[in-house]
Amino acid sequence: MSTNIILCGVGGQGTILASKLIASAAMARDVAVKTAETIGMAQRGGSVFSHVRLGEDAACPLMARGSADLVLAFEPAEAVRQLPFLKPGGCVVTSTRPVVPVSAMTGGPAYDYEGIMEYLKAKVSNLVLVDSDRAAAELGSAKCLNVVLLGAAVRAGELGLSEGDILAALHERLPEKLWELNERALAWA
Repeated sequence: MSTNIILCGVGGQGTILASKLIASAAMARDVAVKTAETIGMAQRGGSVFSHVRLGEDAACPLMARGSADLVLAFEPAEAVRQLPFLKPGGCVVTSTRPVVPVSAMTGGPAYDYEGIMEYLKAKVSNLVLVDSDRAAAELGSAKCLNVVLLGAAVRAGELGLSEGDILAALHERLPEKLWELNERALAWA
């Protein structure tokens, strides 16, 4: 098994926890894991991304451009920002819910949601769009979007791990009071 995954979003969306869940699930299967995270201005809604490499051929955590099997994006503009890392034929699983940066609200360049979505559809042949607003409404919480996206990646066959693998990692890393919500989030479709 060899899988290169980039997770990306903005601060507070659970991007780092999602990367830790993937790493825990892989380690439980005795799969070698390398990870690296960039959190920078995350506490202010800035970009957050993680490189997660699974398999024996992952000599270092950072991957080269054009080598990611999967970009798991918690925000559409962040998916576009990470597209140079996607390999030809790779998959993008992204939330459809935009997080408009403060700069766009204070006179900076506008956030062109329609343009971003059209760009993703034109550039990515294997694109999975997740309606995060509908998921939050049906699940009763937006705090489990990261697990909703992990479930979508599992069902797309691009994560290299099963739903059971992720479920076991959830039980290992999260308090029991959060299990039921996150189990429903993982299975949400």
